[in-house]
Amino acid sequence: MLFPVLLRLALLLVLASSCAVPYPGIPKEFAGGGWVDLTLEDFVNVNGDGTTWRQEGNSIICTGKPMGGARSRKEYSDFELTVEWKHHDYAGNSGIFLWCPESAFTDLPPGQLPRTGIEIQVLDLGYEENWIKDRGAPSNWFTSHGDIFPVGEASMEAENPEIVYQAEDGSEYKVGNPNSSRSFPSGRVVRPAGEWNTYALRAVDGQVTLWVNGVLVNRGFMCKPSTGYLALEAEGALIEFRNLQIREDIN
Repeated sequence: MLFPVLLRLALLLVLASSCAVPYPGIPKEFAGGGWVDLTLEDFVNVNGDGTTWRQEGNSIICTGKPMGGARSRKEYSDFELTVEWKHHDYAGNSGIFLWCPESAFTDLPPGQLPRTGIEIQVLDLGYEENWIKDRGAPSNWFTSHGDIFPVGEASMEAENPEIVYQAEDGSEYKVGNPNSSRSFPSGRVVRPAGEWNTYALRAVDGQVTLWVNGVLVNRGFMCKPSTGYLALEAEGALIEFRNLQIREDIN
């Protein structure tokens, strides 16, 4: 009787594995197989120097200097992407680009960011805090919590072109405007520098949906282009990306 019991246990483990999310913190919508790990070998260092990007274990580490990007070797159309990221610098800035054309990187000099694509903002909370200290009021055009927006010649319709947030003192303030192509997150769940955050992205048929730390917070529609390269952004600050995974078989 022992063999049938062990067989059933093995089968249950296989089924559980096939239904599991890629790693803790990823929402249940991303359960199942088909995930492929992405490492620095899957990217091209566009305009950084020899120290800008490095691989350590399952982490891609970026010094942020010079500003620029690393693009994927492969182009993607419909896909899902999961990644953990951590800023090491207070008020650090970075981003993940989707659907970039080759022209976004061609002859891109050091110090310049990718020219076009759909950007998922990766910004430390300290950036907003510094803005408030310097100007005496919250920003009315960006957040540090998962903005989605088109860059350069790219275009997008925002799910949340303007949104009202509540400050720590209970007062309310508005970010964006009805005509904005930048979409703002419905929830503010990003953790500060030194702590890990999880992004889960679904990019299908020109629509981008973003979960931050397991919470669905933002969408962009009618993205153009809706095929192209991925890119990780170097924007002056030390940042770490780990457990970067992609799945194209999502039907």
